[in-house]
Amino acid sequence: MSKDSIIKAIIARQVVSEREYPGIEATVLTEDGSQGVAVVSGGHSVGEHEVKFVYDGGEKWGGRGVTTAIRNITEIIGPALIGVDSANQSDVDNTLIELDGTPNKSRLGGNSTASVSAAALKAGAASTKTPLYRHIGGRNACMLPVPGVICLLGSTRYGGGKKSGGKPSYAFMCYGFDTFSEASEACWQVKRSFTQLLQKKWDFDFSGTVFNRIMIQAGIVDHDRHLWELMTEAIGKSNFREKVGIQVDVAATTYYDWEKGKYVGLFSGGDKTKDDLITLYKEMVKTYPFVIIEDPLHEEDYEGHTILTRELGIQLVGDDLFSTNIERLRHGIELKACNTILLKVNQIGTITEAFETVRFAQSRGYGVMPCSSRGEGVDIADYAVGLGAGTIRESGLDPTANRLLQIEAELGNRAMFQGKNGLKFGGVQ
Repeated sequence: MSKDSIIKAIIARQVVSEREYPGIEATVLTEDGSQGVAVVSGGHSVGEHEVKFVYDGGEKWGGRGVTTAIRNITEIIGPALIGVDSANQSDVDNTLIELDGTPNKSRLGGNSTASVSAAALKAGAASTKTPLYRHIGGRNACMLPVPGVICLLGSTRYGGGKKSGGKPSYAFMCYGFDTFSEASEACWQVKRSFTQLLQKKWDFDFSGTVFNRIMIQAGIVDHDRHLWELMTEAIGKSNFREKVGIQVDVAATTYYDWEKGKYVGLFSGGDKTKDDLITLYKEMVKTYPFVIIEDPLHEEDYEGHTILTRELGIQLVGDDLFSTNIERLRHGIELKACNTILLKVNQIGTITEAFETVRFAQSRGYGVMPCSSRGEGVDIADYAVGLGAGTIRESGLDPTANRLLQIEAELGNRAMFQGKNGLKFGGVQ
């Protein structure tokens, strides 16, 4: 154990975030003066099986302040981790797990444990003077994931999805290229083509920029099929057929009415059964260039996800279904439900648990798709390269893209782009 990477202090504070409510910023300091800083914030559509975050309650910040969770860091977690080697992630995380002592991090809060865990990971990398992606994956970490660019949001246009946070969200995935740099440029081109088509068709006002996140409101279309047609047209206009596909994060649980047993206002007006959605997904994949569908059914419907994985033949991603939880993933693998797991460290509460889940998925032939929607920020780029992820949520035209471009430049001729091989097709063995 190197004395340099020993934890000497942990600092935490409340910060504003892009997720509407505050987040936690944790800083881990080591004996040699290195530090790691990580932010954790809550999500819009949160699965039932994710770890529990600790919030303040009351009136401030709508009850979602995190000063209580911060006290848990400064008064309980910090003192316990002083003297632990930040370069030994399992020691850090095992201490966090034992301190909390609950199966869902409800005592100290998954937001407390996840922020400290991620900050320790970065402190360990900084102290050993190792790029974060190499600290995670070793010298063989050289594969860059297939990126996307978000093009549409909107949840309430048909009367459902009031808790979905704008889902379904659509993105263009740029896979048919030789380098990440080329894929990033393709993200720009296809998004530009798409927004030009939107302006022409529905006279959208983008206030001088074509890269705003576009929210489709009620009354513009009566079925998302019209949007799929326009996305397909944009791909053709950019001359990217067989190089760019469509990804959708459905967040179907947020549309599911448990009393009715139906999905309300998803993709179009009215209620839909599981069979209705399965039929619609088959049409989507047959008619339009969809390459990734995430959370197409509610989070308890393993059987339905198994059917879709077998019959659609494209990348099926479990987010709420798996919640970065190895036991839920294990059950899904037994049933051959989905073929890819979404990685959100903050769903499970520590780096060690998240990465163990990822590596178990990969050992069983599943793909991995990292996502930065819980405050991970540009670190998600290093996670993706370190873990050899085939695809990544968005990240083609944002700060994460800049980090991936930087990694690509650092690697030089060792850099390899996953390309079409980064996508999963069909079921798993």
